[in-house]
Amino acid sequence: MNEQRVGPIVDSAPAQRPGGARLDGRYVNVLPLDARAHGNDLYAAALSADPATHWTYLSFGPWTDRAAFDAWLSPLERSRDPLPFALIDTASGQALGMASYMRIEPQHRVIEIGSIWYSPQLQRSRMATEAMYLLAKHAFENLGYRRYEWKCNSFNEPSRLAAQRLGFVYEGLFRQHMISRGRSRDTAWFSILDSEWPACKAAFERWLAPDNFDPAGRQRRSLSELRRDAAAR
Repeated sequence: MNEQRVGPIVDSAPAQRPGGARLDGRYVNVLPLDARAHGNDLYAAALSADPATHWTYLSFGPWTDRAAFDAWLSPLERSRDPLPFALIDTASGQALGMASYMRIEPQHRVIEIGSIWYSPQLQRSRMATEAMYLLAKHAFENLGYRRYEWKCNSFNEPSRLAAQRLGFVYEGLFRQHMISRGRSRDTAWFSILDSEWPACKAAFERWLAPDNFDPAGRQRRSLSELRRDAAAR
C-alpha cells in the first residue's frame, strides 16, 4: 500500500487577531483609522486624485461630496475585518492614504493586506514602501502569521507589479472570482510566507535606509535587487 502524503507538522497555535496597534516609521506612521482625526486629510487626498482613472480597480470611491465620503468612512473605524489604517506622512502629519488587514484567519495564521488606497502624493514614494514594510513586519513578527496575502484585479498592472516588487510571489489566477462595479473580475493572488520574510525584511530595511538615496532622492539600489542579494546570503 502506498503511503499517503501529508504536509509537515507545524505549530497549530493560532496567531493573534490584529488590534489598534500604532506602527511608527521614519517616513510614515500607520495608525488605526480615526474618522474624526483623519477625515479632512483623507477627503482632501480623495479630491486630489483623477476621478477618471484613480478608482477603477478599487471597490470604493469617488464620492459625490463630503457627506457621501463621511458616510463611507465613519463606519470603517468600527470594522475589525477589514481592519483599516490611515497612512500618515511623518513630515507633514497629514493622512495621505489607507490600507487594511483583511480576511483575517488566526486559526490558520493567514492574513491579507488590501483596500490599499494611496493619494497621488503617496504613490511611488518611500512612505508607501515603508507602510507596506511596517504592516508586513507586524503581521509576521508581532502577530504570528505565516502567510501574508495580496490580491488584485488581474487587469490592474500597477498593483501586480507593486506586489512583485514588494516580494510577493504570484500564485495564480482565480477566474470570475467576483463581480466588481458590475463587471466580472478575475483576481490575481500573491503571497509572502514566513520563511520568505527574513530576506524580504532585510531588503526593505536596506532600501529604506537614508544612504540608499542620493541627494535628489533617487534610489541607489532597487528593492528587487536588494531582495535577491538578501535571498542569496
